[in-house]
Amino acid sequence: MPFIFKKLDIPEVVLIEPRVFGDERGFFLETYKRSDFIRQGISYDFIQGNHSRSKKGVLRGLHFQIEPRAQGKLVKVSHGAIFDVSVDIRKGSPWFGRWVSAILSGGNRHMLWMPPGFAHGFVALEDDTDVLYTATDEYSPEHESGIVWNDPEIGIKWPAEIENPIVSDKDARLLPLGHARNNFVYKAEEEEK
Repeated sequence: MPFIFKKLDIPEVVLIEPRVFGDERGFFLETYKRSDFIRQGISYDFIQGNHSRSKKGVLRGLHFQIEPRAQGKLVKVSHGAIFDVSVDIRKGSPWFGRWVSAILSGGNRHMLWMPPGFAHGFVALEDDTDVLYTATDEYSPEHESGIVWNDPEIGIKWPAEIENPIVSDKDARLLPLGHARNNFVYKAEEEEK
């Protein structure tokens, strides 16, 4: 199998380590293989791909889309590094309001999967950080929502070296989790996937 799948403390969020084949010419790796992902319970179709570039200290998020246009995301970094965060926003979940994180970089080539029902954000740890992510639905402005990055009830411990993140005006105006537009409800069978 070309991947190692590691469930994080919230089991639906999965850190994926691809197998890298390298030699004097460079390297090759698979970034997605449907049959391997399905065996791990990640059986979503990917509909849209996105690419962002950020300078060090740029913080994007915490973003999500509500039902019926919810998005799961598979996130990777091709250059640079990010501190990537997923927050469980499914009402009734045993992990509601909790967060997990991973360092994704062009060097470690790790990926992070978060299904619908999670808010996503990251901060760039290096200049010229390129983040690529595929989503399970298209961007839909009327379903767009989010949570302010520094919501004290969630209490994300962002990296200490990023003291004053650069946040867009739009993201700075986002509301705390308790006031955000959110229609996700936890279903116990999600744990079984």
